[in-house]
Amino acid sequence: MRSWPAPEIPTLPVTGPPVSLHDTASGGRVTARPDGAARLYVCGITPYDATHLGHAATYVAFDLLNRAWRAAGHDVLYVQNVTDVDDPLLERAAKVGSAWEEIAERETELFREDMTALRVLPPDHYVGAVETIPLVVALVQRLEALGAVYRVEDDLYFSVTADPAFGAVSGLDRDAMLQIFPERGGDPDRPGKKDPLDCIVWRGHRDGEPSWDSPFGPGRPGWHIECTAMAMELLGGAFDVQGGGSDLVFPHHEMCAGEAQVAEPGTPFARAYVHAGMVGYDGEKMSKSRGNLVFVSHLRHSDVEPAAIRLALMRHHYREDWEWHDQELWDAVDDLTRWRRALSLGAGAPAAPVCEAVLTALADDLDAPTALAAVDAWVAATLGTDGLADTSDPDAALAVVQLLDAALGLAL
Repeated sequence: MRSWPAPEIPTLPVTGPPVSLHDTASGGRVTARPDGAARLYVCGITPYDATHLGHAATYVAFDLLNRAWRAAGHDVLYVQNVTDVDDPLLERAAKVGSAWEEIAERETELFREDMTALRVLPPDHYVGAVETIPLVVALVQRLEALGAVYRVEDDLYFSVTADPAFGAVSGLDRDAMLQIFPERGGDPDRPGKKDPLDCIVWRGHRDGEPSWDSPFGPGRPGWHIECTAMAMELLGGAFDVQGGGSDLVFPHHEMCAGEAQVAEPGTPFARAYVHAGMVGYDGEKMSKSRGNLVFVSHLRHSDVEPAAIRLALMRHHYREDWEWHDQELWDAVDDLTRWRRALSLGAGAPAAPVCEAVLTALADDLDAPTALAAVDAWVAATLGTDGLADTSDPDAALAVVQLLDAALGLAL
């Protein structure tokens, strides 16, 4: 699948510190020390609707990780999927009377446009679920040979108890898992399952649904197994970070880890699990079912500069659950105006301290709010809002422009 174009970003004259991240599985910090390229997998969209600000906040967060790793001197190998065949997409296609393939391609293209506008660095591999079907079939066969897959009617299920570490990613007890599982695509009450938490890896053909031939009969992949197969193939075992929104911790990332760790015993699926918080609007988490979505494309088409959208998102720490208010966008527009005024002077307050502060903050669990506060302080010093303008560094503006672009994705 085609990704989106990569923006050119400047090479900074300084090297950032090693990047430490909050790991959901351990509950503590993990300092990424990649062996070769830093390897990142971020779960992508199910393209049945346009990109809303909750999606954008997640992808901007992992874009900051990509940039922080690059600033620290690492190459980055980044994989992202598109779940371009799944129940929500098929349900929407049936409701509106359109082909599911057309909806998937249209919404994926809109996502590409949104990511381009927000200057999110594209993944090296941008792969649809349909493309992964041969990989999924091979992985299911492998798990079946290990006794970790069984049949219920025309469907195949993964036995979660086959992974002794099952539950280690989320840290949830069984009661909590059983409560969450049906809310997020699981079917704990289906007769014939060995364990209510077992997840489907191959969904046998249903009338009116797309299907592909396989040794198990016609059907399509389950949700979790597509990401597992793709990550194992393109990144290998024990890759550096598995990322996504916090709503993916369970069951999605738990199931992915379980499937991979049964297929490759002794090798963890990922070294760290990093999750972005949820964005709300009108008092509830943004979701299609609640109808409280704020779409990136709508903001872009209402004469709002995409940099202001990105800046407003970065004012919140990526792990924070927060609520969007329209005033944040207008505040970001004003911030950019003030920053450009400072940069237009050419000379300014010394750039070295702000460069160090921004890179240090981003290396500290992607602390974008602290990084932006450092830029605000530089702007205030340069403009002399306290009556004492500082223009002691003749090359400050160029250095700060490069910093904003390379580290924060803001091309001013």
